[in-house]
Amino acid sequence: MPFTLPTDIQNRPVAVIGAGTLGRRIALMFATRGGEVRIYDRSADAEEAAVAYVRENVAEVAATVEGGSPGRVVFTSDLAEALAGAWLVVEAIPERLDLKKEIFGQLDRAADADAILASNSSSYPTSQFIDRVEHPERVLNMHFYMPPKQNAIDIMSDGHTDRGIIDLLKRELPHYGVFPFEAHKESTGFIFNRVWAAIKRESLAVVAEGVSTPQDVDRMWQINMGTPAGPFRMMDQVGLDVVLDIEEHYAAERPGLPGGPRELLRKYVDAGHLGVKTGRGFYDDYTGGKK
Repeated sequence: MPFTLPTDIQNRPVAVIGAGTLGRRIALMFATRGGEVRIYDRSADAEEAAVAYVRENVAEVAATVEGGSPGRVVFTSDLAEALAGAWLVVEAIPERLDLKKEIFGQLDRAADADAILASNSSSYPTSQFIDRVEHPERVLNMHFYMPPKQNAIDIMSDGHTDRGIIDLLKRELPHYGVFPFEAHKESTGFIFNRVWAAIKRESLAVVAEGVSTPQDVDRMWQINMGTPAGPFRMMDQVGLDVVLDIEEHYAAERPGLPGGPRELLRKYVDAGHLGVKTGRGFYDDYTGGKK
């Protein structure tokens, strides 16, 4: 079914569903054009942290966006209030398929008829949670990494997405300081995550096979790539339990992937050494997590 693209975008709000780490960062980027961003979450505890994060950072980030100016952020626990008039709705709730199906059914019923419905899901293509959606032509993946530092975005059709939506987002999103890249076929991991997964997997493999150590791999990476951290330090920052979940997801789809990297991760996870959040992972020099 053809979709009527939203108009008057500059004068309409963006709604972000979920006030967690990525939700508030997504809201920050859409608050760089002087307009209104609404953050919806059922948890009142999330309100203060999410709104404070955007307000504390929006002036600095808007200054890096051409033509940018600080916008207004509003928190609400009323979904209808969050969606009213929004031209774009970005879902950023936990990675549970049942929750995704439920919220997208609600969004499709309650959002304006010309609103674009996007999911930040990093694990699931939107084709897997549109069974309660009457208008799949307005749904797509719009996956953020970690703005405002990592501002590339994957956009990917749910298999029914109106072509005009993808073209509109490719034109408009750079005005907010984020840069979309289209996955032209459905792809678990989208684009950059698949490349990064291969780097992580091979790094884990050379350690699992006894060829090298996490510290040496990281130091070589730093020297050759000029980055402040290597793959193992970055995996510690993400959480080794999360890294293992991601690897298990890839392995379920691609049974030929080597098992050594997952076995190595499982040893650390089973020992409770999850990285920064527990005080120990591949490294044990973290002071911010639990010891």
